Amino acid sequence: MSENKELAGKVVLVTGASRGIGYAAGLEAAKRGAHVIAVARTVGGLEELDDEIQGGGGSTTLVPLDLRDGEAVDRLGAAIFDRWGRLDGLIANAGQLGVLSPVSHIKPDEFDKVLAVNVTANYRLLRSLDLLLRQSEAGRAVFVSSSAARSARPFWGLYAASKAALDALAKSYAGEIAQTRVKANVFYPGAVRTAMRAKAMPGENPDTLPAPAEIAPKLLDLLDPGLDENGRLFDVDTGRFEDI
Repeated sequence: MSENKELAGKVVLVTGASRGIGYAAGLEAAKRGAHVIAVARTVGGLEELDDEIQGGGGSTTLVPLDLRDGEAVDRLGAAIFDRWGRLDGLIANAGQLGVLSPVSHIKPDEFDKVLAVNVTANYRLLRSLDLLLRQSEAGRAVFVSSSAARSARPFWGLYAASKAALDALAKSYAGEIAQTRVKANVFYPGAVRTAMRAKAMPGENPDTLPAPAEIAPKLLDLLDPGLDENGRLFDVDTGRFEDI
């Protein structure tokens, strides 16, 4: 277990926690002393995370949940309130790549699915969890986005549009909480060895990319109670905060 325990006694919720960056973030949060609320659709992946965290002396609450179910997200917030009365950290990591395609060829249901997971679900999370974050002594929210939001390369229009919308949502929310103890920021992980990356770049050698566990500490640093940044983005590629 890590000696860095700045999250001891804290309650941290991680979405997309069954694999990839979310899984690694859940592990890192537990190493730093947090109780991890792990949210994902894949029960098997959540159970593996639970085993690994408990094996290291940590604790978890597993929540098998499709984030497109807004009413279930509302119930999650109510359950957290009933049990803890607050939420100290939110890592909004769950995301969908969708299809890489000319914009004019994207099927409406595919467009709707990606926006539902990458944008609408995060709005529903904020709607459900905002009061809980405000009840914390140092509520922190981090939204895992992508530099695709800025590059908007050809054939990446769907994913890029969803991440640009997420960035805008996070920036606006950060402004709304500026006079509170809550801080909200965006995290650009760069290229990471994940299933999503393999789908997007099938010819790429994954061994050339950092594993999720290598970038998770940088992500968890954004939950530090001493963090002063708000409404900014941290880009792993540059190693610094920037304006959204």
